[in-house]
Amino acid sequence: MAAAHSLDPAHWQEAFEGLMARIAGHFARVEPRRRVRRLVLGLLSDLPRKNCWTIAEWAGESTPDGMQHLLSRAKWDADAVRDALRGYVVEHLHDERAVLVVDETGDVKKGVGTVGVQRQYTGTAGRIENAQVAVYMVYAGRRGHAAVDRELYIPRSWTADPDRCRAAGLGEQTAFATKPELAARMVARFLDAGHRAAWVAGDEVYGGNPKLRAVLEERGTSYVLAVACSHEAATGAGTFRADALAKKVPKRAWQKLTAGTGAKGHRFYDWAVIDLAAPRPGSSQLLIRRNRSTGELAYYRCYSPAAVPLAELVRVAGSRWRVEEFFQSGKGLAALDEHQVRRYASWSRWVTLAMLAHAFLAVVRADEHARQSAPNGLIPLTCNEIQRLFIALVIRPVHGAAHQLGWSDWRRRHQARSQANHYRRQAVQA
Repeated sequence: MAAAHSLDPAHWQEAFEGLMARIAGHFARVEPRRRVRRLVLGLLSDLPRKNCWTIAEWAGESTPDGMQHLLSRAKWDADAVRDALRGYVVEHLHDERAVLVVDETGDVKKGVGTVGVQRQYTGTAGRIENAQVAVYMVYAGRRGHAAVDRELYIPRSWTADPDRCRAAGLGEQTAFATKPELAARMVARFLDAGHRAAWVAGDEVYGGNPKLRAVLEERGTSYVLAVACSHEAATGAGTFRADALAKKVPKRAWQKLTAGTGAKGHRFYDWAVIDLAAPRPGSSQLLIRRNRSTGELAYYRCYSPAAVPLAELVRVAGSRWRVEEFFQSGKGLAALDEHQVRRYASWSRWVTLAMLAHAFLAVVRADEHARQSAPNGLIPLTCNEIQRLFIALVIRPVHGAAHQLGWSDWRRRHQARSQANHYRRQAVQA
């Protein structure tokens, strides 16, 4: 009971209203300001499925039209809200040794009309599927982590078809950009806004791209980026594949270090580092990780303007898993992947608000951890638990029978129209 009484739901309510006030200026009219608040609360709710229909009903609106209008036609700038979100995260999770982690995730979709969709590999499904893929950037520090930017990947099959781009709300001059180019664009936005991050981390998609590495080096931004075993690196003795260099590492050079804590405790690996020839001033290295059980190797290209200890490179390499945690919690808690929209503006608005909802949970978690230690026998508050308590103690709406019956009528009327249209199309085709 003491643990329960130590929580302050009123403070969480105040923090949420402060976040809403932070973005309020980007909505010119009072109606969208009020509705975006209800939408973000709906994203934080315990609805089993979150879309304009379910959130509108949950929020007490009589139809989903207002929510759909907010995402599609209302006048507000999702990029301006994204910038406000970025400042909010950096302010509340600030860390001088923070890492910007970039990675992509895919959402499986049906049809061909949803912006950016095509048959492509997505790690979400673990295979090639009809999917939409986006690149995200997560700010990861000691206090917590949250996404601060996003870019939708637009395949060449789209950029080569101006009519298709226009129909999905993309400009006719939309140019193709690779995932590493999208990552470079987000890092540049972050730095150009005056924010600082000590490192950038990413997987092989990003580490294997020499243009991205060069852009980061030119800006003096340190990185630890994964590369394939076939990656070639220049040393003082010549150019070698990463796996060939690993074979040259003497036994005494390996060190047992933790890459951070996971669900089962510290993630210990053996690590070694090899100095590389640096094309520009700074320290360029190949970091090698060896699984202590299987012997499996992983490789990372590293750069920093000044030499850093091996333990620091290992810390940054381990930070890359924060983006996977964001994908899991962002989708599970804030419906990052549940958007049922086709056009680009609606997509950017939905994912930006989902990122905002997740960032709120991450900041509350960080503040609670800083305010008090967990009592004996309890783990510290997680984002999942904060969401449950926030719903139960602060935002759970209660609607009467008239509201529920009205929505039942609305759904059945909509389904009747859809059924009638389907029968008419069948009659025409017969």
